[in-house]
Amino acid sequence: MGAGAFGDLWPCPRCGRRFANRNQTHTCGRWTLEHHLDGRPENVVAIVDRVLATARELGPVDVIPEKTRIALAARMSFAALTVRARWVDGHVVLARRLESPRFQRVETFSPRNHLHAFRLHAPDDVDDEFVAWLREAYEVGLQHHLARHG
Repeated sequence: MGAGAFGDLWPCPRCGRRFANRNQTHTCGRWTLEHHLDGRPENVVAIVDRVLATARELGPVDVIPEKTRIALAARMSFAALTVRARWVDGHVVLARRLESPRFQRVETFSPRNHLHAFRLHAPDDVDDEFVAWLREAYEVGLQHHLARHG
């Protein structure tokens, strides 16, 4: 995920993580997927595996294990997963506010930046509706929503 219509990604000089915005606020760290998945029930690991596989089908994705979550990024983060004892919490970032009873909450940060929080209890929760959210969020991660709106 390098240059595009918006220029090169900025690499953090300390950790090497790349961002669409120069000097992006973040916590440097080196975490692994194992940090999140070791000792978790098979069902929870299967949920994470299904989401990551689905995201990778959309195109190039950086999977970024952080201290408390697993971020998914293209040019910018578009989704995240937080592994819990019996389920997976997460969110997708969409350029529009979308209503669904499956969202636990929706937070609006700007006219084209809406965080939609969800909870997955089983791998089958990664269904057609979820894939549509992830596909739309991936486009946000590529910053295509900015190109369409100037």
